[in-house]
Amino acid sequence: LERFRPRLGVLMETELWPNLLACCAKRGVPVVLANARMSEKSARGYRRWRALMAPGIRSLAAVCAQSEPDARRLRLLGAGRVVVTGNLKFDVALDAGQLAAGREWKAKLGRPVLLLASTREGEEKLLLEALPSSGSFLTVMVPRHPQRFDDVAQWADARRSRGELPDEKQKVYLGDTMGEMAFYYAACDVALIGGSFLPLGGQNLIEALAAGAPAIVGPSMFNFTEATRLALEAGAAIQAGDAATAMREAG
Repeated sequence: LERFRPRLGVLMETELWPNLLACCAKRGVPVVLANARMSEKSARGYRRWRALMAPGIRSLAAVCAQSEPDARRLRLLGAGRVVVTGNLKFDVALDAGQLAAGREWKAKLGRPVLLLASTREGEEKLLLEALPSSGSFLTVMVPRHPQRFDDVAQWADARRSRGELPDEKQKVYLGDTMGEMAFYYAACDVALIGGSFLPLGGQNLIEALAAGAPAIVGPSMFNFTEATRLALEAGAAIQAGDAATAMREAG
């Protein structure tokens, strides 16, 4: 703040850092919270630490909330000027080159592809154990965090980072590259959205739908409640109660 002397700060979604907000308020720098979301679970945590969080939330110049429930919870936490502007993730424009490359990769592969997208720790094992033993499809795993690539590699027969194209005998492929989700979504027949099969709140399913990939989500999607509701109502996604049900739906 001292070096760059900003005239405005924009924070995204739930990045409410008390010290940063306090320093901005002290220097008279207005801060906007954009694409703001606040699940009921997160709101309970903020209420528990109200003495720490409330001053920063009250200091926000404006809040642009994803939905009315998000806006209501933020108002209850002390936010003043709150407007509902929708979810910015709906404005995503996927890279056309990646989409074309993903479709070309799938054509070369010549068999169905099941994508485990943005999986979190514990989910790969859970989902792989629920896979049917028969079938010619390829399962592609893309962990959410790159530091887990090597750990997840124990279940893979080949890795994208090595430029390997799986043969017909290989069943599990590791997508261990960054910034290529559009490629993976274009290369799959159906995507299971990670973070949703354990109580973690889910990951973004909008990118999958933008690529035309049917999405299956697990029971825990509280971080993307509104987007999930809209996708389910439109018939663009299915919500499964557990990993086994998700695999049956994917089949």
